[in-house]
Amino acid sequence: MVGALGDFLSEYLERGLVLVIADLLSLITVSSCLVIKVPQINTIRANESSKGISVLGLCLELFSYTVMLSYNYTSGYDFLSYMEYPVLLLQEYVLIFYAFKYQDLLGKRTQVVAVLYGILVTLIYLKLFPIIILTFLVPFCTPIGATSKVLQLLAILRTKDASSVSRTTWALSAFTNMTRIYTVFFQSHDWMLLSNFLISTFLSASVFAAACFYKKKTTKAD
Repeated sequence: MVGALGDFLSEYLERGLVLVIADLLSLITVSSCLVIKVPQINTIRANESSKGISVLGLCLELFSYTVMLSYNYTSGYDFLSYMEYPVLLLQEYVLIFYAFKYQDLLGKRTQVVAVLYGILVTLIYLKLFPIIILTFLVPFCTPIGATSKVLQLLAILRTKDASSVSRTTWALSAFTNMTRIYTVFFQSHDWMLLSNFLISTFLSASVFAAACFYKKKTTKAD
């Protein structure tokens, strides 16, 4: 058994240091996704405020995560290839709840939309939702994801208040997107994915920088 393990490690390392580093970064990226939204949730709960948080941006993120998870699930892909999406989605539900709660948006309209969303998710889980629609929606996830980050950046710049924005969450977002630039470049060479992660890294870093600036400015004013 020890010999077999040694042979496996030897063959694995023969792939080259570049690809070994890529695998390590992929593992770090997936691990980071397990808690990436938690600091933001804790910040909102601690402040009892979601000022500076773009609820539209959160809803666009929810759409993107739901479509990607649904497409992978309905297509029957291996769970390990998309396991970060259910974790991100669960965190997104909690984050949206608190953001809506502290902006007084948990009214009847929101409840109706939540019920309709629940029905849609149930249809997808039972594989009763047409996959052709999901296939059509997947390409829109990249621009929608970028738009959600732009909206969050604009929300901070408009309110000039980042007290409810978690710098840790956006630092992790920038970091995980940056690691994906490396892994995509050396593993798949997919320039569409590469451009997506380059844009996402820039936008996440911009939100992080704005959050740092306006959080410090608010502290000094106090």
